[in-house]
Amino acid sequence: MNLLRAASLISVFTLVSRITGLMREQMVAAMFGAGVLSDAFLVAFRIPNMLRRLFAEGAFSQAFVPVLAATRAKHGDEATRDLIDAVASVLAWALAATCVIGVLAAPVLVWMLGSGMPDKGQDAAVVMTRWMFPYIGCMSMVALAAGILNTWKRFMVPAVTPVILNLCVLAFGWWMTPVVADWGYPPIYSMAVGVMVGGVLQLLIQFPALSRIGVRPRIALRPSGLRRASTHPGVGTILRQMGPALLGVGVAQLSLLINTQISSHIAEGATSWLNYADRLMEFPMALLGVALGSVLTPQLSAAQAKDDGQQYSDLLDWGLRLVLLFGLPCAVALLVFAEPLVAVLYHRKAFLAVDVVNTGHAVMGWGVGLMGLLAIKVLAPGFYAKQDTRTPVRIAIGVLALTQLFNLIFVPLVGVAGLALSIGLGAMVNAFWLLRGLRRQGSYRPVAGWWLFALKVALASAAMGVLQWQLAQRLDWIALGKTEGLRALWMAGSLGASALLYFLLLTVMGLRLRQFMRRA
Repeated sequence: MNLLRAASLISVFTLVSRITGLMREQMVAAMFGAGVLSDAFLVAFRIPNMLRRLFAEGAFSQAFVPVLAATRAKHGDEATRDLIDAVASVLAWALAATCVIGVLAAPVLVWMLGSGMPDKGQDAAVVMTRWMFPYIGCMSMVALAAGILNTWKRFMVPAVTPVILNLCVLAFGWWMTPVVADWGYPPIYSMAVGVMVGGVLQLLIQFPALSRIGVRPRIALRPSGLRRASTHPGVGTILRQMGPALLGVGVAQLSLLINTQISSHIAEGATSWLNYADRLMEFPMALLGVALGSVLTPQLSAAQAKDDGQQYSDLLDWGLRLVLLFGLPCAVALLVFAEPLVAVLYHRKAFLAVDVVNTGHAVMGWGVGLMGLLAIKVLAPGFYAKQDTRTPVRIAIGVLALTQLFNLIFVPLVGVAGLALSIGLGAMVNAFWLLRGLRRQGSYRPVAGWWLFALKVALASAAMGVLQWQLAQRLDWIALGKTEGLRALWMAGSLGASALLYFLLLTVMGLRLRQFMRRA
């Protein structure tokens, strides 16, 4: 299997997911702007989404995938199927209890994330939280399926799955908005219905893919079956690994919770500005970070299980080089080209010029830390593959404290942009500490030629940044909104010229993409 091709496949489908996700955000921005009800929806959606990242794609995946890959490498497919059945049974019962508790505790959860919202916003957020909370159950089972499929090197279905959610929210947003209004509910409630339907459909498409590789989980429906499943040694191992992993991911989500809480007190619409900026940051995160994490985690775990230290180190080196090659130009673009990007994507109807400016500042904050956020997606799996979840946790706790110190410094100075800047700076520190830990262990030994490679990428990125800065300064991207088609053409030309310049300079300096082809 060619790892670059696999990562590229994931990136393509993730790009489709992020484009449809962006269309979803554009619809919310155009129909509801940045106000009380849009803030309420974002807070309500953030609750199950935060838990999805905390449990499903976070602690559970970090603990499950290394154990799954190691079991398959050492004991074969039959033992692996027994592990999958046991884990699926325990997970399903735990999710059922979690969803019931979440629906009942919705008022408390909303208060924890958005106590600064007016009563109208909090009431709407509670209703939408209750409608959407079962989404976490669907997505946790989807994470189980994704871990299995990625371990079997079937990357397509996990990569394309998020598109379904965005399409459902788009469809229900346009179709159900007047229907929900006729029922006497605020029109934005249609978005909550779309989220829940999308979650169910995302789960359903996993079953055919799992059946094709013969590992469709068998869930124990009786308490006696649950008791047997809970005694499986692999379940015990995963639960022990999930403890520290849950704490580590929980620290990151706590930082997000704190930022959401702070944003609700900054100004009306601040939570929306931060969310729209986050959507732009998610593009490079999804295209590179998610793809590398999905490909590397099972490969690193298999290399560790075989005690192949050289392959393990080479995989990390390959991932970090790709982070620099594709991540640095994206970071530069977020820093110098933020306002044009926001204007083209969001500036229409209810989304005003002042919203463009504030969202653009938050995008620049994310740009500062993008390289750290991407590097974590490569470095953290290096620890998880060794079933070492404690080291990333200790680092995450220190970074959480540091991030709040940054908030105290930057939020009074630059408002909502300070929240994104603080997380970005914290991510840079996090990545540095992870890298230092792997180097001290002797697990990662950089391949020769790093400094020359980094210099070439930095020079090409700087030249591209100068071009983008000129384009940002010389064109009035907000005024161009009077002619949407022309503004879109200018954006397409600007991004195309930037990419052409960047890769042309790399080629002139002797850098070729085929150098990054790797098989596993």
